[in-house]
Amino acid sequence: MANKFRSILTALGIIFGVAAVIAMLAIGNGAQQEILDQIKLVGVNNIVIQPLDSDPQSADDDSGEGKSLQKKYSPGLTLKDAASIKKIIPTVLRVSPEVIFDTHIIKDGKRSPAKLSGITPAFFQVFNLELEQGLMFNEGQQKEGKAVCIIGPSIKARFFPDESPIGKYVKCGNVWLKVIGVLKKVPVNTASSDDIGISNYNDNIYAPIQTIQLRYKDRSVVSGSSLAGGTTFSGGGGFMMVSSGSSGMTVGDNQLNRIVVQVEESSQLAGTSEVLHRMIQRRHQGKEDFEIKVPEMLLKQEQKTKDIFNIVLGAIASISLIVGGIGIMNIMLASVMERIKEIGTRRAVGATRKDIIFQFLAEAIIISVTGGMIGIALGISLAMLITQLTEISTIVSLASIMISFGVSATVGVIFGYMPAKKAAEQDPVQSLRHE
Repeated sequence: MANKFRSILTALGIIFGVAAVIAMLAIGNGAQQEILDQIKLVGVNNIVIQPLDSDPQSADDDSGEGKSLQKKYSPGLTLKDAASIKKIIPTVLRVSPEVIFDTHIIKDGKRSPAKLSGITPAFFQVFNLELEQGLMFNEGQQKEGKAVCIIGPSIKARFFPDESPIGKYVKCGNVWLKVIGVLKKVPVNTASSDDIGISNYNDNIYAPIQTIQLRYKDRSVVSGSSLAGGTTFSGGGGFMMVSSGSSGMTVGDNQLNRIVVQVEESSQLAGTSEVLHRMIQRRHQGKEDFEIKVPEMLLKQEQKTKDIFNIVLGAIASISLIVGGIGIMNIMLASVMERIKEIGTRRAVGATRKDIIFQFLAEAIIISVTGGMIGIALGISLAMLITQLTEISTIVSLASIMISFGVSATVGVIFGYMPAKKAAEQDPVQSLRHE
């Protein structure tokens, strides 16, 4: 307390060291939590099968009638593939086929772009989605392709801000769909990628896959207009069809945009994905017109990479704590030289070597502990500031606070002992004569 400015300068190394450790670990914890949230969003133990776009260049390179026939008659990704996967592979728990169209919604003069997904009820189980209001599709609605839908919470907020949407209608493309349910809001990171099966579920509209096939487009049906390159959808059964020009829907050779397969155990992911690859390749006449991804494995690999990065960041931040400890030792050694007469006077009035050691060691520990407490407050503030300024998720854990505080106290003991020992070894007579 007699040398406040010097004490503050001595503690600066510890303050910034502790703050850096807490802030770096907070960034690491935030990154780890993002990975865990993404794993929840893609579902547990899922395998995603997606069609590959046809490559005109590869088609030109094929030589021979047999290869061209194989190219021509590959059926693409179909509902039959999904049914066969569920029926044949014993490790499969659920299969969720999905058709996705880019379209628009109209209600009361409001128009907004949206994604229309044709799904089965397994979709909600696979991706851990729950309803906030209403009911799930029943068997009759699925089988008959009824014009019903479940909307995301963002659609509800946009078109039904002051009323319940249940039982109301929205115009999706050129078809009116009755809203029978609303999803619970799902926290989705906007940086998440569709490549691993993550989409913004809050902004989508969900209808039975049979409804999409009957009332919009079944891409597996080949018509004269589609062969001629026309854009008008053809259909039957008395249902009105929508042109791709009016709804913004894309027409492809594949009946489905993707199939999500959920296995029973994580240990079965690799083996099941290999079996799926061989099975679909055989069904597609030997063509590699699809790709298989295991999101959980990709995310866990990303998590492993981030963990290594976080360890490096933590190690770099910890170096500043060591530098701070060295600073304490240097200042305390200089203090010993300045206070030799004080040491001699204390020894002359009866203080033992242990008393002198305790005095200087206590000073070093008080400086490091006080610096550690200030560093904790600064580290938490830095983590909050990083989140506000950069939108990087940070999570300050109790473990990081305890570790950094424990290290700062330990640094005070270790680097404070040498100056304390040097002070205790001073000869009392020589100390009293020192000027």
